[in-house]
Amino acid sequence: MPWREVSVMEQRREFVRLAMQEGMNKRELCRRFGIHPDTGYKWLSRWQADKGLGDRSRRPHTSPRRTANELEGRIIAVRDAHPA
Repeated sequence: MPWREVSVMEQRREFVRLAMQEGMNKRELCRRFGIHPDTGYKWLSRWQADKGLGDRSRRPHTSPRRTANELEGRIIAVRDAHPA
C-alpha cells in the first residue's frame, strides 16, 4: 500500500480543523504535528481572521533608511555616465 502524500496546506488545514474541536488540547496537537506551539496558535489566529494559512513574505513593509528616489536617480545617472 503506497504512502499518502500530504501537502503542507493540507496538514495546516487538518491541524486547524482538529484544534477547533471542543476540548482539544492544542499543545498536544502541536506535538503530534511536530510544530512549535507559537506556530500552531499563529495558524489558528490567521484562520479565525480569514487571512489564510499560506506562507507570507518576510520582506519588511517599509525601509526607513532607504535612499531617496531623487538621489538614487542621480547616482544611477553618474554610474551610467562612467561605467569604469
